[in-house]
Amino acid sequence: MRVLGVDPGLTRCGIGVVEGVAGRPLTMLGVGVVRTPADAEPALRLVAVEQGIEAWLDEHRPEYVAVERVFSQHNVRTVMGTAQASAVAMLCAARRGIPVALHTPSEVKAAVTGSGRADKAQVGAMVTRLLRLDAPPKPADAADALALAICHIWRAPAQNRLQQAVALHAATAPKGRTA
Repeated sequence: MRVLGVDPGLTRCGIGVVEGVAGRPLTMLGVGVVRTPADAEPALRLVAVEQGIEAWLDEHRPEYVAVERVFSQHNVRTVMGTAQASAVAMLCAARRGIPVALHTPSEVKAAVTGSGRADKAQVGAMVTRLLRLDAPPKPADAADALALAICHIWRAPAQNRLQQAVALHAATAPKGRTA
C-alpha cells in the first residue's frame, strides 16, 4: 500500500509518502514541505499548496491520501488556513479518484508512539525509527506527514474489515415491519 500523508498548513504543508503493509517494515519514498509566503494573498497560497500536492501525486502515484483531521484551536486564523489546506489536499485526491482518510492528531500519535499525548519530538523519533532513517525529518510538519501515512497503513486493514462487516450486517439484517 502506498500512502501520501498530508499535514495541512497554509505556511508549511507537510507531505510524506510511505509504502508497505501492516506488520512488515515500511519504506519512505519521499518527504518534504510545500511552503507559501505568509504575506501572499490567501487564494494564491492555496493555489501554491494545490500545485505542490499535485506534483507529489504525479510523482508518487499513491493509492490513498491520509490527511490530518482539523480540530479547533484557540487561534481561528490558524484553524482557517489549516482547514483550507486540508480541503485542497482532499480535493486533489478526489479529483483523481484516490480515497482519502482523515486521522486525528491523537490517533496518529497513538498509532506511531503508543501515546495519544506524545509530543513532536517523540513522533519524530518514532518516525525515524520505524522508517529506518538517519535523522528525524525536518521540519516537524514533514515528520507529521510521514506519521499520518504510517498510521493509515497500520489502521486501514482493520477499518476496511469493520466497514465490510457493517455493510454485510446492513445487507443481511431483517427489514423492519410496516403496518
